[in-house]
Amino acid sequence: MQRHWLRPDWDPGLTLAHLPLEPLLGRGIKVLLLDVDRTLLPGKDVVLPPAMRRWLVDASRQLHLHLVSNNPSRQRIKAVADQIGVDFTCGASKPRRRAISRIIEQLPIPSTQIAMVGDRFFTDVLAGNRLGLFTVLVRPPNAEGFPCQNDRVQRLERRLALLLGSPCR
Repeated sequence: MQRHWLRPDWDPGLTLAHLPLEPLLGRGIKVLLLDVDRTLLPGKDVVLPPAMRRWLVDASRQLHLHLVSNNPSRQRIKAVADQIGVDFTCGASKPRRRAISRIIEQLPIPSTQIAMVGDRFFTDVLAGNRLGLFTVLVRPPNAEGFPCQNDRVQRLERRLALLLGSPCR
């Protein structure tokens, strides 16, 4: 069966703050490319929610983390990255491959050991799948790190992906 561009490899129905690391480590994942807006942060905030910050600190002990955002504000994405001491790329233009390809080229590991994690089908999942990365779709968080109850964007994208033939749930 051929991989559908809009189907994430893992769709746990959780926010990043509640995502277990064991399934990723068990697959041999060594690097996480993390979306920022609505993956790490609930809205236009810059300060990471405590639950998200704890998860990121724990994950950074076992994995290399790199923030990859379509947001063009270098100052904003740097402010987020500085809270956990990781590298970042802003203005990535996902689902275009160029910015993510540059990150991958700088890493001394194969793309099979890299996961793209984000909240959007048409940017994060599509970009990761186009590059042969392991893709993880997470739910957008609220200020406490739990799934946002009123997320119309992801619901709409899920419906569109289904209409386009993606066997996502």
